[in-house]
Amino acid sequence: MDNFSPSDLKAILHSKRANIYYLEYCRVMQKDGRVLYLTEAKKENQYFNIPIANTTVLLLGNGTSITQAAIRMLAQAGVLVGFSGGGGTPLYMGNAIEWFTPQSEYRPTEYLQGWMSFWFDDNKRLDAAKQFQQARIEFLHHVWGKDRDLKLEGFTTNDSNIEAALQRFDERMVTATKPSDLLLTEAQLTKQLYKFAANVTNTSDFKRQHQSTDKANDFLNHGNYLAYGLAATTLWVLGIPHGFAVMHGKTRRGALVFDIADLIKDAIVLPWAFICAKENLTEQEFRTQILQAFTDHKALDFMFEQVKKVALQGHDETEGQSQ
Repeated sequence: MDNFSPSDLKAILHSKRANIYYLEYCRVMQKDGRVLYLTEAKKENQYFNIPIANTTVLLLGNGTSITQAAIRMLAQAGVLVGFSGGGGTPLYMGNAIEWFTPQSEYRPTEYLQGWMSFWFDDNKRLDAAKQFQQARIEFLHHVWGKDRDLKLEGFTTNDSNIEAALQRFDERMVTATKPSDLLLTEAQLTKQLYKFAANVTNTSDFKRQHQSTDKANDFLNHGNYLAYGLAATTLWVLGIPHGFAVMHGKTRRGALVFDIADLIKDAIVLPWAFICAKENLTEQEFRTQILQAFTDHKALDFMFEQVKKVALQGHDETEGQSQ
C-alpha cells in the first residue's frame, strides 16, 4: 500500500478504462494493497480482485458493505462509487444514485471555466443542448450502421418509420426556442424508438414504466444507470459539476449526468435491452452484453469528446491536458 502513489493508480486514462462493476451481497475491502470483494460460499469464503486502475465505476447494490481502507484506495485510483438498489437501479422509494466522487484539489479547471463562459446565457446553453442532441443522433447512426449483431436483429436507421422520426426530430430541434421544447421533441423520438424496438423484437404490449417488473423495462433501467455511471465519470474527470445541466433543468442536482448519458442510451442501451429481454437473459448476462457494447463502440471516449468540444468551443485548448 505504501509503495503506491495516486499517479501510479491513474496510469490508464478514464476514457480508456474497461471495467464497470455491479456488486451485491458481498463485502468490499482492502487487502495486501488490493481492493477485493468477499462473497460467502457454502463451504468457504471467496475473494475476488477488483482491478481499480482499469475501473471507472463501482455500483454497490443490495447487501453490500465497504471498508474505509477500500474507499481510500478507490479514491486514489479515481473510481466513482455509487449505492443503488437491486440490479443497479434505485429502490422504489429511492431517488437517483448518490455518486461518491473521489476528492482532489488537482482536477482540471479549463473545462469548468469554458462551461461557465456560456452556461449563464440562455441562448448559448440551448445551443449546447442542441449540439448534444445532434451528437446523440450521429452516434445512433454510427452504432446501428456499424454493429453487425444489431443489424441481424433488425435495428437499422434505414427503416422508413425511423427515418421519418429522425427527420421530424431534426426539424423540431432546429426550431426549438427553449429546453422544454427539446425535452418534448426528445420524448417523442424516444417513444418512436421504443415502438420500433418492440416491433422488431416482437415484444407485445410494451409500455415504458420505470417501476415495471417486465424484463425490457428492467433492462432499460439497469442499462441507463450504467450509462449514468459513465457520464458521472466523464464530468468528474473533466471537473464539471453535475448541476450545470443544459437540457434537463436547473432544479435537478445531477441533471448534467442525464444530459451526457443521453448521448449513448438510444444507440446502445435501448436496442440491447429489448434484444436481451426477448432472449430471456439474466441481469448479469444483460450487463455483460451492455458493458461489452460500451467498449466496442468506445462510448466513454465519445462522451469525453462531446463534453470537451462543448466546454472548449471558442477557447484555445491548452497543451498537456490530463484527459
